[in-house]
Amino acid sequence: MKTFAAVMLAVMEAGCGGGSTPLSPSAAGVAAERTHVRTAYSVLYSFKDGKYGRDPHAGPLIKVKDKLYGTTVYGGGPCHARCFGGTVFAITTSGGETVLHSFEVGSEVYTDGKNPRAGLIDVTGTLYGTTVHGGGASCYCGTVFKVTLSGSETVLHSFSGEPDGFSPDAGLLDVNGTLYGTTYYGGANGDGTVFAITTSGTETVLHSFAGKPDGAHPYAGLINVNGTLYGTTTSGGANCNWSGGCGTVFAITTSGAETVLYSFKGGLGDGRYPTQAGLLDVNGTLYGTTYRGGKHHYGTAFAITTSGKENVLHSFGGLGDGAFPYGGLLDVNGTLYGTTSNGGAGSCLRYSNVHGCGTVFKTTISGKETVLYSFKGGSGDGKFPHAGLINVDGTLYGTTTAGGAKEAGTVFSLSP
Repeated sequence: MKTFAAVMLAVMEAGCGGGSTPLSPSAAGVAAERTHVRTAYSVLYSFKDGKYGRDPHAGPLIKVKDKLYGTTVYGGGPCHARCFGGTVFAITTSGGETVLHSFEVGSEVYTDGKNPRAGLIDVTGTLYGTTVHGGGASCYCGTVFKVTLSGSETVLHSFSGEPDGFSPDAGLLDVNGTLYGTTYYGGANGDGTVFAITTSGTETVLHSFAGKPDGAHPYAGLINVNGTLYGTTTSGGANCNWSGGCGTVFAITTSGAETVLYSFKGGLGDGRYPTQAGLLDVNGTLYGTTYRGGKHHYGTAFAITTSGKENVLHSFGGLGDGAFPYGGLLDVNGTLYGTTSNGGAGSCLRYSNVHGCGTVFKTTISGKETVLYSFKGGSGDGKFPHAGLINVDGTLYGTTTAGGAKEAGTVFSLSP
């Protein structure tokens, strides 16, 4: 089985073909304007590595009472050198950070989870999340866990691989007290799953993805629209034959009946590879991002109806504009806000031909896009944001995976 890193490297570098006919960009997308505005931006906290955590990854922060909560993929302690288990942390809006829980490190036999890549959800004052590794099963295939606001953590389920799930990269969704999520691998076909789990830990696989023409490898979580769940897969679908499929948007009932609503086509006219970015419901239309594809191959923001009619709102342009949107979108009074992991005006070089430290952007639902902030990297600023944003009383909060005083990532605020 390929490692997660190998799969994602292939996703980032692969092209798209197979004779599919690209969509024509929407008139709004072609005419979209990119402007740069001044915003009030601040780094609230620089992660310190070691026991303090490093690399807050793809999960947006959540607000519970007067604090923000999130996860880091690495760090946590105590440890003798670098720590790798990850953390759950709390931070005030003024920048005071506390590690609530450090996931197990340095053990030959894991029972705790390891490496939370996604964010958290709040269910009546208790936080629930996932880890991509660790757990009591022999494959260390990841966990679902809960943690109190005081830091007491419990593993609810350890994934066991095929035919169960393996590597839950996304966060959870609460629907009437039952939690729903996805795993990147596992299931009956090895292509990932949609699962349900009770808050007491009883887990059920609702759907096993089957590759083409079904989806494969769901990297994002789910949303609930009038009792039907919607999500994306990074690959699979009916198009892009030689690259394993450009990904899908799918619908699934809470009893497990799944339908592919749309198969991305890639090329210049459509996106491909929706990654950690989940969907957003705005008045019955779903919005999301793709990591690649679009007019410049740097990813897209798109809209899709619940019946499967898709439209590219914006094709990211790379340097100056954003590139490679990894996280989801946030609706603030009808304007959509998000981040790109590269691009912008910063001078970071991440891949051989991709510049820029990442951006915060906004776009109207008709496709007029504005870069609000370009990250600079270095010790004074974050770089490479993978997560989406949270709105707290008109101020946006987010994280970067790197940069900051220790090159371990940051928490930032921005007032657009």
